[in-house]
Amino acid sequence: MEAKNGLRSELRARRNAHVLAIDPRVMALMFKRPPSPVAALVPEGAVVGLYVAGPAEAPATAYARYFHEAGHKVALPWFESRAAPMVFREWTSPWGDDLLEPGPWKGIVQPASDAALVVPDVLFVPLVGFSANGGRLGQGGGHYDRWLEANPFARPIGLAWDCQLVDDLPREPHDVPLHAVVTPTRIYGPWEHAA
Repeated sequence: MEAKNGLRSELRARRNAHVLAIDPRVMALMFKRPPSPVAALVPEGAVVGLYVAGPAEAPATAYARYFHEAGHKVALPWFESRAAPMVFREWTSPWGDDLLEPGPWKGIVQPASDAALVVPDVLFVPLVGFSANGGRLGQGGGHYDRWLEANPFARPIGLAWDCQLVDDLPREPHDVPLHAVVTPTRIYGPWEHAA
């Protein structure tokens, strides 16, 4: 656990410095649509889970718009409180924030509490770090790992900056590997993992 926390701090600092160095005009062009091999990983009619990016996280809103336009239901994480388990609620229009409200984490919005509960078939996940074999280091709360453990049919795909790649990540039994990772310059995976 201590090794993960130290690595998490190091990778957050690396990610923050990387994002600050990107020209805003270039940033506006990144993560606009999933590369076709990644889009092909999303079956027709699948519910697609995404996230509202926190500071320096790879943005996912344009992916939400892409999948919504392609006829998919789009979902975002929803928390009743910080201690509550993560569930997903439908984001019926990813072109505006008027259907979102503040969640329990400062600066992170989520669907309204009356939005329909849905279960994503494919889940694009944020991360702090990743390895070339599908390892993921998250924020440390375990929300995604617990949700993925309870929903093993869901296909997790990471969105990350290239600087978040590490040679090796400490793995624990509860860590759920990613199916693929998308960065601005490369697709890692997909990997097949034993259930």
